[in-house]
Amino acid sequence: MAHTAPPPGTPSSPQPPAGPGSPGPGGGSGSGPGSGPGDINPWAAGGIMFAGVLLMVDGVLGAIKGIAGIASNDVYARIDDYVFKFNATSWGWIHLVLGVVIAVVGWGILRGSPWARGAGVGLAALNMIANFMWLPYQPVWAVVSLAIDTFVIWALCTGRTKPVV
Repeated sequence: MAHTAPPPGTPSSPQPPAGPGSPGPGGGSGSGPGSGPGDINPWAAGGIMFAGVLLMVDGVLGAIKGIAGIASNDVYARIDDYVFKFNATSWGWIHLVLGVVIAVVGWGILRGSPWARGAGVGLAALNMIANFMWLPYQPVWAVVSLAIDTFVIWALCTGRTKPVV
């Protein structure tokens, strides 16, 4: 009988089949090659990094919205009979403070800080509420910000993260 070499990429000695709950080929409980205990799906890692960048950009845009509202009361449309009616200066301060804090948390996500993911989810949710309440003042800008915050929450709630910066 001739003994043939195993195909490339397979172990040279036979291994017992992996049962449920036993570690996969990379030593972790993942299902793909190289899925060790510290590895994450590249899509999730890319999404988390993108969420950090989006939080930074959304924070800067929020700060700009806030500065515009503080600087001039007639920048945004006046709403007469709206339940969540604030003057433009009040909205300006809300967006400015929220924007600065969101940008800092976005930077923390890119640095891989353990506190940043939870804070990012919470602040993105808070920013969604603020932009929903601000919807009649600037509808397009508010809807874009709502979409960004939705993606950020989804991305931060999936997978584990490592520092990307």
